[in-house]
Amino acid sequence: MTSRVLLVSPAMTPALRQARFYDGDSIEDVGAARARSAAGSLPAPARVVVSASTRCRETARALGLDGAVEEAALRGVDVGRWRGRALDEVTGAEPEALGHWLTDPAWAGHGGESVREVCARVGAWLDGAADGRTVAVVEPEIVRAALVGALGLPMSTFWRLDVVPLTATELSGRAGRWNLRLGGPLATSEA
Repeated sequence: MTSRVLLVSPAMTPALRQARFYDGDSIEDVGAARARSAAGSLPAPARVVVSASTRCRETARALGLDGAVEEAALRGVDVGRWRGRALDEVTGAEPEALGHWLTDPAWAGHGGESVREVCARVGAWLDGAADGRTVAVVEPEIVRAALVGALGLPMSTFWRLDVVPLTATELSGRAGRWNLRLGGPLATSEA
């Protein structure tokens, strides 16, 4: 049987709008309203999983995805000492460190995880994906990691994959053979 994994990125948060490393803030009211408007537009899943973050849990609730289970392998990237800091602040204080993180997939000098580690854990989860349809409301970097692993892309592409809030990206297949259905905004009842 084929596995279908629909990766949904969370609604907009103040951290994302301010280009700040995520620190647990809630989704914005407008994002919550957009998610509620899209409720019912997703195909019926056999299972719903979420990254262990406030914004992913709130987005899943707003989308009407009841019974979502936090999946440890899909947690957001650990950015160590940069958590909650603005990208401009880190760029000014640690330009070389940020440069290493953006160019060397094995670098984890911020005290958190490397891109390689994130891609490995998400890839392992994807390889064990259950048959049937899974909807996963996950952090943008988890969508990136899943695409890098599923398509066998070089890790240098990780930072070149843009993941917009409230978009869906679908993978279908099984371990070792995945197909990508390019994502788009979730259907809403807005005009």
